[in-house]
Amino acid sequence: MIDVNAHLHTPYSFSAFSSVEEALDHAAAEAVKVIGINDFYSMDGYQAWKEGCPKRGLYPLFGIEFISVNMEDQAAGLKVNDPGNPGRTYISGKGLSYPVILSGEPLRQLEAVRAESNAQVGKMCLKLNEWLKSQGIDIVLDFEKIKAELTKGSVRERHLAKALRMALAGHEEAFAKVIPGLDDAPAAVENTLRSKLLKAGGPAFVPEEPKAFLPMETVQSIIEAAGGIPTYPFLADDAKGNFTDFEGDLMKAADTLKKRGFKSVEFITTRNTTAVLEQYASYLEDEGFIVSFGSEHNTPAMEPVKLRTRDASELSDKLKKINWRGACAIAAHQAGLDSRDAGEDLIMKAI
Repeated sequence: MIDVNAHLHTPYSFSAFSSVEEALDHAAAEAVKVIGINDFYSMDGYQAWKEGCPKRGLYPLFGIEFISVNMEDQAAGLKVNDPGNPGRTYISGKGLSYPVILSGEPLRQLEAVRAESNAQVGKMCLKLNEWLKSQGIDIVLDFEKIKAELTKGSVRERHLAKALRMALAGHEEAFAKVIPGLDDAPAAVENTLRSKLLKAGGPAFVPEEPKAFLPMETVQSIIEAAGGIPTYPFLADDAKGNFTDFEGDLMKAADTLKKRGFKSVEFITTRNTTAVLEQYASYLEDEGFIVSFGSEHNTPAMEPVKLRTRDASELSDKLKKINWRGACAIAAHQAGLDSRDAGEDLIMKAI
């Protein structure tokens, strides 16, 4: 069975990988033959993805990710796929057109929300500098320098954590003032800095403005204007076996997603047990949804590109088959073909 990973972030948002090339090299080394780029608010990595895949015998899928808000769910206090914020809803787009076709008002909306996201992180940088000064730590982070040297234009709070970790290196006394007794592994350091300083309750936290979140329907229309398929990312079961308000009743969630115009769903497989992932993915595929899986890689930790679940080192054959069928459907859509079988033929000829 051909391995697929349909959701990888790159440095065009934030990634464990230092470059698109590194991401593709890892995929090739692990024999993951179908590979999807899926950055926040960005299609800027598509050209490198398109050029790099054939050189390694890989088939490229093109995606994007947004954070939206559903006003109805927010008013009802319903937690959807953000367990901390009612109404806030992550949405991916799958099978977007390449070359990029987005233009006009949809492009303006995308650029505006991306600029707002950067501005929010810029405010966090200022607040972080103020806190460092109040602690007697002689470190000042330069937001524009971080943007120029650590990003491809989209700045995430993880970039601030990385910049602070780099600035603290060699300043043991200052380091101890910030996070006493912290593990010295870079990924662990960055995760802890982000958690303690930049997230809600931390001294440098800045809540997002409402304009940072487009309405769900607007995000769906942007994805469709870019040639893609609006896709709902399921969280499913967390480490304690809990589900969000929206996702706990699978039948109801599927019906609601259909009513909202979704025909595609995805899962980040390391979040879930094999049993729950098989249950949810099988049911949703039977209900007519395109189902795909990915790993994200949007943290500092380097994990395998080949997919696994929370309780198994690889996907079951059942899950691999679902993922393959989903990839073929996405490939068909991306190429303007009208059947999953046509997408399968396209992939097989390319790899």
